[in-house]
Amino acid sequence: MWGMSEVIAPMAADQRVRHPDDPDPARSTKASAVLALGLFSALTGLFVGGAIPAAITLVLARQARRDLVEARGYLTGTWAVRMGERLAWLGIVLAAAALTALAIRGIYVANRTPPPHDFPPNFD
Repeated sequence: MWGMSEVIAPMAADQRVRHPDDPDPARSTKASAVLALGLFSALTGLFVGGAIPAAITLVLARQARRDLVEARGYLTGTWAVRMGERLAWLGIVLAAAALTALAIRGIYVANRTPPPHDFPPNFD
């Protein structure tokens, strides 16, 4: 008959043995906030106000990444931090594109209108 030791596959060399007193891995709340703010900045990126949540996202992502490294695997959420950062950069790019389009439109409108007359009318 097969014993229990033969049925259970041997553990891989890279897996760590978990101590019973170690805490369970938990999702980082900062990582969730980074993802939510990154999504919000990408959605509002075409409006110039999208750059504000994007800047907050990048600052918070740096803190979240530091927390994840210090937790040594007991905090999860690296995917959320990475996606939040990417979405924040997308929001910044969209805000810059919107500002560029507004500047080009403003130059076009300013050059389309005739200049005002600054000389007196000519009477003969």
